[in-house]
This record gives sequence, structure tokens and C-alpha cells, in this order.
Amino acid sequence: MASLTVQQKLEILADAAKYDASCASSGAKRAGNGKGIGSSDGTGICHSYTPDGRCISLLKILLTNFCTYDCVFCVNRVSSDIRRARFSVEEVVTLTLDFYKRNYIEGLFLSSGIIQSPDYTMEQLVQVAKTLRSVHHFGGYMHIKAIPGCAQRLIDEAGLYADRLSANIELPTQSDLVQLAPEKKTAVIEGTMSQIADRKAEVDEDRRKLPSAPKFAPAGQSTQMVIGATSSTDRDIIQRASSLYGDYKLRRVYYTGFSPYPEADTRLPLQATPRMREHRLYQADWLMRFYGFTADEITTEADPELNLAVDPKLAWARRHPEFFPVDVNAAPREALLRVPGLGYHNVDRIVRIRKYHRLALEDLRKLHVRLKDAAEFVVTMDHLPFTAALPFTTQQQEDELALAAVADAPMPVVHGVVATQQLDLFATAAQSAATGVL
Repeated sequence: MASLTVQQKLEILADAAKYDASCASSGAKRAGNGKGIGSSDGTGICHSYTPDGRCISLLKILLTNFCTYDCVFCVNRVSSDIRRARFSVEEVVTLTLDFYKRNYIEGLFLSSGIIQSPDYTMEQLVQVAKTLRSVHHFGGYMHIKAIPGCAQRLIDEAGLYADRLSANIELPTQSDLVQLAPEKKTAVIEGTMSQIADRKAEVDEDRRKLPSAPKFAPAGQSTQMVIGATSSTDRDIIQRASSLYGDYKLRRVYYTGFSPYPEADTRLPLQATPRMREHRLYQADWLMRFYGFTADEITTEADPELNLAVDPKLAWARRHPEFFPVDVNAAPREALLRVPGLGYHNVDRIVRIRKYHRLALEDLRKLHVRLKDAAEFVVTMDHLPFTAALPFTTQQQEDELALAAVADAPMPVVHGVVATQQLDLFATAAQSAATGVL
């Protein structure tokens, strides 16, 4: 390998790194230190996004694509007939600094195949991070892969230099690993996740008492799983992700669809995983992280696969007509988050705005709410979907509605939704036709 130039190594190891999707850069702020270069608020460059929506560039490479493991689904497995290369620590450091000075990148994403042992590989990755931070005072973003099975001392040291750590779960279940990656064990991978989570919790507690204490992986940890390489259902994947979020306080789970390659093992599928399946899994993931859904609500045992034609939130709404319509002027935030077409930030805007005036359909339009999805599920001061009248099925409910209208009193709460009094002419006619109340 000595005959390879740094440029040739970069071409090989940047291409090998493209299969790892977990190169986020959110959650960390690192100001310039006045001693070196960089801060964090072409070939090998990937694009990632910060919480405020900015797109930034990272140098995304492997330290080496040599690997002692023979994971069937991995192009870098030991039995794969591919060109191999290996960077030295100094070469990675120099590349990172040169790319940064040329304004090509704003940080580094560094992973590696497993060489010699997990401890040896992790020591090399830590040395890169330590040299950049301690010798060159590099202030840019750094995401370092944690090698499952490495020693706790290496995890502790890596977290002092890296903004984010991640240990890949690889496949959704242990049975999947037995089938396609028998040398890897779920218990070992989760053990490393636990080491990161426990150490971060300890350091965060120390920093609450002494804010000047060193940070540990301030952007948290993430993981990645390959989907479509085995028969695991979307329900299996979503429940697995939910347990990882709960047990190890992960910031993100990334889903990478399996892509076939020439002369692949017969245990692997011949067709690539549909990109829409990846998209639906990410949507389901956001429902769990930001919208208050549980894994069991997104799919069912009878229907364990996500509908590729309908987003998971809309699919849930159609399965639960008893929950709707939701009055945007009165419903709690938790109920609004379940309305199709209402995004996380728009729900917060609605809750703030309704303190000052009641919202009409035009107000939602100005907020860029997707009314084609939301209209049939919401009540506003001038809009009542026809389905809103359907829950008034008992005579008692109809009598309460009629009495409230005559007395000009507040409308009763029915199925957790406050019916609106300010309806347009057509909405009133629709309600009368359905309920018999004039």
C-alpha cells in the first residue's frame, strides 16, 4: 500500500465511507479558541444539516477499509475483492486541516474497518482526534465512530475530543446478525452504546455542578442500521429504534437501504430496498421523537409494514377517526401534533397565536399548513369538516348541542374536541343535515 498516493487513498477511502449515513452534525457548538483554527456553530465531502437548517460540509472518510470481519452485507468485508488502502494518523490530520483551510469543509466524520482488534482500531481514531484538538487546536466539528467492544478508557478519551460518537447497530435484530454478520453480537454493540450513554450522563451531571468541567460528546451518540437486507419488518425496525432511543438516549437512528452488488452472497436480496421505504421509516422515526407517538401506534401486528403510498401520520389518522376532528383553537398541543399536515413548529405557532385571537382556515394557510391533508381533521372558527358531525351519535349529545346553540353557551366537548360556534354557511348546513339539529 506504500505505493498509493494520499490522493489515491482518499479516492478509495472516501468512496468506502459513503455507505455510512450517520454523518450528522447537529447539537454541538464549539467556539474558536484563539490558538488554532476552526469553529462549529469535492472528494470525501458529505453534506449534513444543523438544527437551525444550515447545510454544512464534512470530510467523510475511513481510516482504512481493511477489516477482519466478514459481514455479508458490507462491501468492506474481509472476503470482498476490492482495492484496499489505509491512512496514517498524520495523513488524516493533514487532510482535515488542508480541506478546512481551503474552506471545503467544516468538520470531520471518521470511521474505520476493524484492524487487529477493536482496541487497536479505536486507539488510531482517538489519536486522530487528539492530535487535531490538542496539537493543532482544531475547533471544527468531529464525529468519530466508536468501535464496539473497545475498552472503556478509549470511549472516555474519544468523548473528550469528539462532538459526537456512534456505534452502529448494523441490523435490526440479533437473528439478523447471526444470519449476515455472525462475528458481531448485539450485546457487544449495545454494551458500547451503554458505555457512551453512562459516561455522558456522568459528565453532564458534573457539568451541572461545575460548568467549567470538560464536555463529553456534546452532540450525543447516534447509530445506523441496514434495512432490507433481511426479512425484518418495518414494525421490527421501528420497535428496535424505539428501544435504542429509550435505553441509550440516542440522538438519531439512521436507516440505510440495502443496495445489491455484483457477485453478492445468495443470502442477500437481489433487489435494492425502495428509497420510499427509507423515507417512511424516517417519518415514523420523527413521529416517535417529536410527535409523541409510540412504536406500537405506528404499525400493528396485523399490518407490520408501513404503507409506501401514505405517510405514517396520515395512515394513523385514518385508522383512528374517533380522535378527530381536532379544534385548533382549543385542543391541547399533544392532540394538535397528531393532525396530518400540522408540523412540529406550526403546532407551536398555533398554540402561541391562539392566545391572542381565534384561528380561521386562512390563518392556517398563511402558516403554510398542508390544508389538503389537514382540512378534514381540524375545526377552525370558520371551518367544520363534515366528519365533525359524525361523532354526535347519541340523543343526549344532540340535545346538549342544540341547547348550547339556543342559549348562546359554550359548545360541549365531544370526544375531546370542542365544536366551534363560528361556522360558515356551508359548514352549518352540513352539521344540520347530519344531526337533525336546526
